Amino acid sequence: MDSLLGKDTQLLKKDGTLAVSDLPKEGVIGLYFSAHWCPPCRGFTPKLAEAYNKIRANGKALEIIFVSSDKDEKAFTDYHAEQPWLALPFDKRDVKANLSKKFKVQGIPSLVLLDAATGKTITKNGREAISSDTEGAKFPWKPLSLTEAIGDVLVKPDGTEVQREAALKGKYVGLYFSAHWCPPCKMFTPQLAGLYKKLSATRSDFEI
Repeated sequence: MDSLLGKDTQLLKKDGTLAVSDLPKEGVIGLYFSAHWCPPCRGFTPKLAEAYNKIRANGKALEIIFVSSDKDEKAFTDYHAEQPWLALPFDKRDVKANLSKKFKVQGIPSLVLLDAATGKTITKNGREAISSDTEGAKFPWKPLSLTEAIGDVLVKPDGTEVQREAALKGKYVGLYFSAHWCPPCKMFTPQLAGLYKKLSATRSDFEI
């Protein structure tokens, strides 16, 4: 986190400060872009605080850092007083600007979830992730892998089921998102089917 927040930065907490180097090295760290002047932020912050407390009470290693878009330090201080987590000092405007640019923050409230061990982004849509899982059952909210998303069983055109691992092992895989009610889909599907049959006659290392 040193490269993101500055190795000499002292984050603010209720009873003092915390060095960036002392942040947790496991679990999830959220960057919460928010401001008191923003009505959606004031609506979301209490909900996030409630979820934060529940998730931590359930033994999950979650920490959040408030990154302020307030207009002055008094507004920042008053708003942070309503929040149970850490905060980037208001005078670290350069760090705040760099974070907003790096994570392409276009509006607030915005919650970016990071892997505490690596600093890598888990999701830029942490607001949705936590709002839909306020007790942390899906913690640490990492995206599903392809195999997890597809599941274990696939269905062939004749309705018979095949095991995903046997059907896809060692193959390039294409995911075709389509629907019968969609006119462009109905036009494209026969073309794709024709190409699929033609390729299947000469190679067996791909599947759709």
